[in-house]
Amino acid sequence: MATTSTASESGPRLVSILKQGSYLIASIHAALSDSELLRFQADVVAQIGELRSRGVIIDVAALDVMDSFGTLAICNLARMAKLRGAETVIVGVHPDVAIAIVRLGLQLDNVHTVLDLEEGLAYLDGLVGKGPGKP
Repeated sequence: MATTSTASESGPRLVSILKQGSYLIASIHAALSDSELLRFQADVVAQIGELRSRGVIIDVAALDVMDSFGTLAICNLARMAKLRGAETVIVGVHPDVAIAIVRLGLQLDNVHTVLDLEEGLAYLDGLVGKGPGKP
């Protein structure tokens, strides 16, 4: 299982990216600055090709706040992943984050969301067509 992480200079990992079969699981552990979000995008998109990933789960359960830039960055990441051949599912959206996204009029244009990691894995299996002859 491959692991990549982004750490602040003095603290814990802010993001971890794990390989689980043909999927990447990217967990955001703390609020990211705009530059950290852009680095996160680049890291995930690069790993999709390097690891030949067919799906990406972005776990935002640790975030109780997401601003418009963060929402846009995650939507753009899903579009970038799709262009690289991987489906994306966002899991763990905090209730307050969901309310704020709707109140701000932000949209997760065609981005798949489910409640938690377990449902995310099952949903990806359906999207990428896990079956006979498929890894």
